[in-house]
Order: sequence, then structure tokens, then C-alpha cells
Amino acid sequence: MSAAEHTKEDTIVDLPLTDKICIRDLSVRNIIGVDAWERSKRQPIIINLVVYTSVSQAGDTDHLPYSIHYGILCKTVEAHSEKSEFRSVEALADSIARVVISKCHAPKITVRIDKPRALLHAASAGVEITRSRSDYTEGELNGTVPCPVRFNQHDIIFVKDLKLSCIIGVNPWEREEEQLVVLNLQIYPGMDGTPDRKADYVSNTHNYRTIVRTITKYIEASSYKTVEAFVTSVARIAIEKCHVSKITVKMEKPSAIVFAGSAGVEITRDRAFFASAAAANKTHTRGVSSISTIPGFGITPLASTLPKRGPVPDQLSHEVYLALGSNLGDSAANLTNALKMLEQGDRVRVVDTSFLYETPPMYVTDQPPFLNAACKIKTDLEPLELLKKIKDIEAEMGRDFNTIRNGPRPIDIDILLYDSIEYKDDVLTIPHIAMQEREFVLRPLCDIAKDVEHPKLYRHISQLLSQLLLKQEEASPGSDSNIHKSFPLRHKIVRWDAKTLIMGILNTTPDSFSDGGDYSTAEAAALRAQKLIDDGADIIDIGGMSTRPNSEEISEEEEIRRVVPVIQLLRARGFEAPISVDTFRAVVADKAIEAGADLINDVSAGKRDPAMYSVMAKWNVPVCLMHMRGDSKTMMSQTDYGAKNDVVGEIGRDLSKSIQRAIAAGVHRWNIIPDPGVGFSKDSEQSLQVLRRLPELTQSETSPLAGYPCLVGPSRKAFIGHLTQQPDATKRAWGTAAACTASVAGGAGIVRVHDVKEIRDVIKVADAIWRV
Repeated sequence: MSAAEHTKEDTIVDLPLTDKICIRDLSVRNIIGVDAWERSKRQPIIINLVVYTSVSQAGDTDHLPYSIHYGILCKTVEAHSEKSEFRSVEALADSIARVVISKCHAPKITVRIDKPRALLHAASAGVEITRSRSDYTEGELNGTVPCPVRFNQHDIIFVKDLKLSCIIGVNPWEREEEQLVVLNLQIYPGMDGTPDRKADYVSNTHNYRTIVRTITKYIEASSYKTVEAFVTSVARIAIEKCHVSKITVKMEKPSAIVFAGSAGVEITRDRAFFASAAAANKTHTRGVSSISTIPGFGITPLASTLPKRGPVPDQLSHEVYLALGSNLGDSAANLTNALKMLEQGDRVRVVDTSFLYETPPMYVTDQPPFLNAACKIKTDLEPLELLKKIKDIEAEMGRDFNTIRNGPRPIDIDILLYDSIEYKDDVLTIPHIAMQEREFVLRPLCDIAKDVEHPKLYRHISQLLSQLLLKQEEASPGSDSNIHKSFPLRHKIVRWDAKTLIMGILNTTPDSFSDGGDYSTAEAAALRAQKLIDDGADIIDIGGMSTRPNSEEISEEEEIRRVVPVIQLLRARGFEAPISVDTFRAVVADKAIEAGADLINDVSAGKRDPAMYSVMAKWNVPVCLMHMRGDSKTMMSQTDYGAKNDVVGEIGRDLSKSIQRAIAAGVHRWNIIPDPGVGFSKDSEQSLQVLRRLPELTQSETSPLAGYPCLVGPSRKAFIGHLTQQPDATKRAWGTAAACTASVAGGAGIVRVHDVKEIRDVIKVADAIWRV
């Protein structure tokens, strides 16, 4: 690379590349992505270049032909950088590297791009890459072949001087007032070996904007005593929430020391670090009930009859989000069947589903409301192959493609996001072209992908939803949302926001703590079930084994003999109300659903019987997962929740694990109902704490149970007896009423009670106050 048309180029390339030619802080202006306010406007860009070469000949001879012409290098880079728009700093850096290598004949170059106006609260953000001639084909260098953005292990994405405010420190004044901290981040996008994309795909890397938003949201809502915990949390959030492979976090406290500029710490973490830490801390304490053949009921061991659902195969490497909708026939069944058909074969696995939303029709309004959902799949199908599979499913399920566009249909499946690519042809556009204007798409998608960024709009899915809701509020102030979170229950769609449901308790046991022996025959139980419905119950919960403290566990055969005949008798008599089966045994739940039950209520949240999740997935019915430690004999000896007695935090963490196991087994999110387990492995004060802090579980954005409808069962519990000094459980209705009111105020969607007639009016008034 010389002033005289680089005549000594070959000689210089052959010399060891031990020297560096540097261009510092070259300023250009261009449209590159979006600015801090996410506008597509011309922005200042700072470019730093390091050309690896040898200056030996020019240094020894002082001849101009062997020297670097800095002016030519700068003008070449400046002209190239300002002549066209670039979608990202990564694309600009890679493009500069190619032009310097091809036109200026540099054998190797490091390019650093800073965007000073990239983020509102940071000095700059950008990328630094190192490239050699060998990293490109000749076609990519001369522009005849498209060149996707690729990354190697030496590249970094950086955020410089990000300023956040948070509580950090151990001194009393530091616990009282937020202070400024400064973060510098280095993200390594090439650690996983980003694969080449086809020419019509645009690959997307870790977006610094997404990472900063996510970190800011979590950090500023938290409180830390040590900088070590702070930086570890930042690294963990980046890796677990933003899917970064490796990150260096440097944090400084400018106000830490009076006579020093700052004090801080720097760490580097990768996925393996947190994976190994999680494995070291992971413990499984799970009792297993036996599953045996039971005479008289034709039961075979469930382990041999239930479908096996192992880990997602490695070859299903593409992550795709789909939208599903239906408004003809049994909409909930249609969505479930579509998901089953997607998984036929071995090329698609449904790994997560959203909640269900009943939504008014859009565009063509003269048609029934839709039931909408979203799902996340893993697949090895390319986009057009996946589209063909989807269209085949829609056709098989009866969709008529010749009717009016956006009209009624039994099933509609759209590809919303496919990895982080952009793709467009005559039949398919990715990301979905209209998803950002559709609340019925964004709401369910937000359930499973709120922190995923739209590849073109530079915003999280949660932010797209927030923006859309603000626009709708501006257009129609004060209007109510017409979208309702719902769940299917006995061939009906139940809206969670309509009312608090009452689950009436029907124990067919001789030893339950308050009504043992009252309904131990099928006839007596059936009459009681009808009485509970007449009194105002929405669901009947039938249990065949007492779970009161110190109760004796019975055999599976006996539990089935107590429960299944009652369900069969009720259905034979035309009883149409939803029935729940209260059991932690998979074989009992299986037989109960087969007999006509509609919901599984498992006090162990799937821990007592490893086959339970598979039974739940098999029947695709709503399931209640309750928090409990131990069993009826041991649960009241397991009320130690640590020095802080954080029973609510433990409930959230434990139930979140159960929910994830259920989802992994194939249970749909829209069917899951958590229960904090009032009175189970909790003393009186802890039960009160659960009711007092219930909003932290049901309504806090940071709760792992946020968004899930919640069941609470305080009826006649011992803590009510202790408070009212009432030893007779049947006389605790008024105390139960107060606990149910607190449950409604805390966000419960279902209350489970014995005294339905008395509690019915309590719930009506509580709903009028709290469920506005």
C-alpha cells in the first residue's frame, strides 16, 4: 500500500505484519441503524483504524514509495462510509474492512466504530472487529458476491460509560439513596461461531440496545450491597436474558472514595460459568409414588403408555415464533390440534406456548371473536419448508383459502420471527409485516418472548406492545381493552377477568379435617356436588385422599374407587359443571379425566409422581400446580424458609421450576394455574404472609409467576382457627370469608372453599371492589 498506486504491495504483504499504521478518531456522518431515540437520522460516527503491515522498508530507506499515504486511506474510508446507509455498526465495520483490504491492499486491519449518540445514557456504543484478506473470498472483496456479516472470537461489541442509578453499598446512607454507577461492557458475538447465512437472509448479532435496556430494567429495580454481586448480576442478565455467549463487565462507583476518581471491579463470564454454577446448586428432592396395575379398573403402568418427550434434539437449531388463531368450531381444540400436527414427524418441537386471548375480529369485523395464542418452536426446517408445513396443516384442518381474506377460519398460523433473520419473497415476509400493529399478536407473543428484539424495529416485543397500547389510548382515551385472557374449561372459554371463580370442595374421604365421612358414597357425593353448584360454585373439586397434616396415605386403587365412580355417576346424570380431580397421582388423574373430569389439581405440583406432567400433557386440560414441601406426614416440619423467612420468594422460585418442567413435558402455558399452598408446609404467620404479599406473586412484573392466574385455598385452614380461636373447622366460614377477600384483592382467579353459599356473596362484593 503506497502512494504510487501501491506498487510495493506484494513486497509489503510478504513481510511480517508486526507494525501498525493507526488512524484515530476519523469523524464521518451517516444514517447507520437508528439514533438514541430510535429515529433513522444522520448521526456522527467515529472510526478508528489499525492497519497491520510492515514499515521496515520505508523506515530503512525513507523512500515515499514504501510509505503509507494516510490521506488516501482516510478519503477511501470516509467516502465509503458516507456514500450509503448501513443497518448496523457491525455492517459498517465489516464493509470498511473489506474496502481497505480490497482497495488499499491492507493485509490485515482492525476497525473500531463508535456511535456517540447510540444510547441515551451511555457515552457511545459500537463494535471492534479484526479482519484479514483470508477472511473473505475474492467475490466478496470485489463486490460480486453478497457478504453476510460474520463474527470471530476476536470481535467485540461494546457499550462505553453507561450510567445507571441504583441502591448499592453497605453503609446506611448508601441503602437510603440511589447513587450513580458507570458500566463498560464488552460482548463477544463470535463465541458460538455464527454460521453463514444464505444471501437473502440478514443475520443479526447481539444488539447493544436490547442488552442495555434489559440490564437497566433489572438493575435499577434491584438493590446490591457489593459491587461483586452487581457485576455478576449484570453478566448473568446478559447471558441468560439476552443470550450473550460471553461478556466482560466493568463497573465503577464514582462516589465510592472521596479522594479517588472511582472504585470498582471488572469480571468476564460466559455461559459455561453460570451453567456449572447452576448445576452445582441444583438439588432434586422428589418423592415417587408407585404406579402399579390395579385390579378392577384395567390400569396398566403409565410409564409404558405415556408418550416420551426427551430433550430437544440438537439438529432442531432454528428458533421460531408462530401466531395462532381460530374462530370457527371448538377454537381451543383447534389450537391444540394444530400444535400436535406441527410436532408430527421429527422436524418441529413446540417448546413453549402463550396464554390464550379472546379477541374481537380485526379488519373484517362481522364474524365471531377469535381465540389467539403464540408458540415457540425449534425446527430444522428452512422458512419456506416451514411455511409449506403450516399451509398443509391449515388445509387439513378445513381452512378455505378461497374465502374472504381475514374472514372466519378454523385455524390460522403465521410465522412471526425466525431466528433473527429478515426474509422476503412473493409468499413470505419475516418478520411478519404487520405484527407491530396487532395487539392480538403482541399480547400472546409477549408472554413467551417479551425480551426478544424485533430484527427491524430495534425494540423488544414488550416495548412494541407498550407503544401500541399508548397509541390506542391516545386515539381512544379511557376505552376498555376488548382482549381477554382466557382458558378452556369443559368446552367453554372462560375469561379470567370476568369474575373470581369459586371451586367447591367435595371430599369423598372418611378422614378429611372438616367433612370427613360426610360424602363417602357415590350417591351422597353426587348430591353434594349438585348442591355446591346450586349454591354458586363454578367448579367442583373432588378428592379421594386427605392431605391434612399427619393423614395416612391410601393406595392408588382405593383413591380411584373413591373418586372415579362419583365422576361417572355425575356425568351419567347429565351433570355439566366442570369437575376437578384433587390428586398428586398420575394414574388417578388419568382415570379421572377419562371418566369425565376437566381439571387436575395436584398439591405437589408434579413432584410426587414423575408421570404426572405427561398425564397433564396427554389430556391438555387445565392443571393446578400447588406449592408444598414434603408430604402429609412431614410438611409441617418443613416450615423453615431461611433467615429472612421469605416464604413468598421461595414459592415463586419453586413453582416456577414446576411450571417449566410442565411446559417442557408439553403442557400448554394457558392451562397452568399456580397455587401458593396456604397452610401446606407453612405455619400460621407464613400463611398470613402469603395472603398479605400475594400481589408480589400475581401482579409484580419481576415475579416468576407474573401473568399466571392463581388459585388460593384458605378454606377452614388451621391459621384461621388459631386467629379466631375456633377449634371446630366447620365454624370458620367468617374467617374464611376474610381470607377469600384478601385473595381476591391479591389477584387470585380461583378460590377453593367448603362453604360455597356463604362465600359466593363475599366474592361478588370483593370482585366489585378489586376486579374493576
